[in-house]
Amino acid sequence: FQVLRQFVRHESDTVSSLVLERSMNRVQLLGRVGQDPIMRQVEGRNPVTIFSLATNEMWRTGDSESSQGGDISQKTTWHRISVFRPGLRDVTYQYVKKGSRLYVEGKIDYGEYTDKNNVRRQATTIIADNVIFLSDGGAKDKV
Repeated sequence: FQVLRQFVRHESDTVSSLVLERSMNRVQLLGRVGQDPIMRQVEGRNPVTIFSLATNEMWRTGDSESSQGGDISQKTTWHRISVFRPGLRDVTYQYVKKGSRLYVEGKIDYGEYTDKNNVRRQATTIIADNVIFLSDGGAKDKV
């Protein structure tokens, strides 16, 4: 009775590439705050500071490439910003105001939730890990 055993070492290309492959989820935004931040706490979770940030895109319409021709068009995009990091969350909640100009770095997160009418909705959020204050929104009390 003869038993033939064959041992084959085979590393899957997929598995090895997953181990070695790097990826990145990074967002940079420069804009103005749409409303004063709110702080929310869902039961069993850490609090989060939430606010909206507007970014504007401008372009010239028409056939002319020169600066003289065409009309200027603008599109505003609103971004939902969530700040979970404890120190940054508290400073953002305390000092960010409607109209403040901010630079925000973080990652984009796509999620789902069920609204009060039991309808499933999708939400896109920027999870901020860095917020740089560029202005105070035009406050007159400058130190």
